Amino acid sequence: MLKELSALILLSAVSMIAGCDFRPETVEGGAEKTQGRAAVDVSGGVSLSLSRDQMEWVGRRIFQNECAAQFRCLVHWNDGEAFPSLGIGHFIWYPEGVDARFIESFPTLIQYMVQRQAPVPRWLRQLEPFDAPWPDKAAFQSQADTPRVVELREFLASTQGIQAEFIFRRAQDSLGKIVMAVPGSRREQTREHLGSLSSTPGGVYALMDYVNFKGEGLSETERYKGQGWGLLQVLLAMESDPDATTLEEFRDAAAKILTRRADNAEDPIEKQRWLNGWLKRLGTYKEPDEMNFSG
Repeated sequence: MLKELSALILLSAVSMIAGCDFRPETVEGGAEKTQGRAAVDVSGGVSLSLSRDQMEWVGRRIFQNECAAQFRCLVHWNDGEAFPSLGIGHFIWYPEGVDARFIESFPTLIQYMVQRQAPVPRWLRQLEPFDAPWPDKAAFQSQADTPRVVELREFLASTQGIQAEFIFRRAQDSLGKIVMAVPGSRREQTREHLGSLSSTPGGVYALMDYVNFKGEGLSETERYKGQGWGLLQVLLAMESDPDATTLEEFRDAAAKILTRRADNAEDPIEKQRWLNGWLKRLGTYKEPDEMNFSG
């Protein structure tokens, strides 16, 4: 399984940022501090930046997208999946013996929580190996209201800000890798797309949500018929439209990529049940009301 490798990668990353606090006025992903615009370093990488209120708005949007902002959905097991999904980002957690194609993210979230000194439940800290304690959905449903699951839901409800920060850091960390994975002839164009998206709260939200939602697009296991569906594939599918904003171009490209994924999927559930929800989610990729970040 990839858990141990993922944990080591995250530990090396968060060791540099573990002392930061989520409450400052601006959260930056790079060395150059910015607010409401992109920071481009000498290597050409794009750095994300959000104010505190904007970050809270993004966290609420992602929670709404994944859970309809419902408390019970913070620890959930979707139909047709071999694993539970947890937190505002529905982070994947594999049971023992399950090693599916999708990148597991809940163990790395908990590593980040520990580094941020969040009050992680003791039983979760002591879990060894760090596998989901329910082998299948039936077992999960039979234990859905046990004290441990209730405690886990309450913990995830109380740490939504740190979860949003984790999603932000993951998206920021992915940008340079994605740029380097783009063919050389498309690299400058990709930087321009990322720079434009990174310059507004709605664009940063789209990048954060899409990476959390469908991944970076770098993993060779996240492919159907050799075709991926992550942020890399969306950026490569973007087409210039003089009558559209970059965020609108991103939305259109993401719709094409997710439709392609559903068409390529062996399980018809993706096209019959999931695709409409995915496309509806893309419709939220808009700029927030600058005068009101409460909705």
